[in-house]
Amino acid sequence: MRTYVVTGAASGIGAATAGLLRERGHKVIGVDLRDAEVTADLSTQAGRLSAISQTLEHSEGKIDAVIAAAGISAPKAITVSVNYFGVTRYLEGLLPALGLSQSPRVAVVSSMASIQQNSAELVDALLAGDEEAALAIGAALEAAGPQSGYLNYPSSKRALSRWVRRECISEKWAGAGIPLNAVAPGTVITNMTRDLLATEEGKSMVDQNVPMPLNYHSEAVVIAKLLLWLTSAENTHVTGQTIYCDGGAEATLRGDDIWS
Repeated sequence: MRTYVVTGAASGIGAATAGLLRERGHKVIGVDLRDAEVTADLSTQAGRLSAISQTLEHSEGKIDAVIAAAGISAPKAITVSVNYFGVTRYLEGLLPALGLSQSPRVAVVSSMASIQQNSAELVDALLAGDEEAALAIGAALEAAGPQSGYLNYPSSKRALSRWVRRECISEKWAGAGIPLNAVAPGTVITNMTRDLLATEEGKSMVDQNVPMPLNYHSEAVVIAKLLLWLTSAENTHVTGQTIYCDGGAEATLRGDDIWS
């Protein structure tokens, strides 16, 4: 039995992941705004510190793996606080506890949106760790309307995938023997997407942006199974990757030559 921490555990991919882990006999410490072992708001620094403190208390200071699935896709500035700083700063606070495990592992949930149009200025601010500047840029995008405000989402996920790639080889991650990876889902059937997919117009819009030739839309448990392998003791060398679990959407959109 391993001790797992799962953020966003009350719904969607996080709930499916926590459920699958429990089915397989692992201890799960769920983190969410409600209905979880740790209730905290990862959109604020105070909330992250509270989440770290509560998590360490529940785990008795030792954690085997963290799966960071919490995220939102609102066309608002708060999206970058949850999706980027709510992941990176929370994970950094748990590094000492992960270091006590014989097989520490971490995986985060990115998105197919990481390859969509984004704000380079916002991505740079996020990667610089400047939350104040990132929120200011995000607020300006939000004020310009929903279409512009949506850029907060792909920008946050692009920055998260880049953070994973940058940090994975550092002394505090690779040096501590911790594989760090991201999973980028395609269209997943959850409460967040169900209404949109219920209409032909909504489904057509989604499929135009995320074409999935292999097995079409996925259930959340499909993503959970990949997250479980990445954070299992079996994964000793996969690190720094954003793995597109997307039915072929990324390959469709980007083609076969991404190495030029």
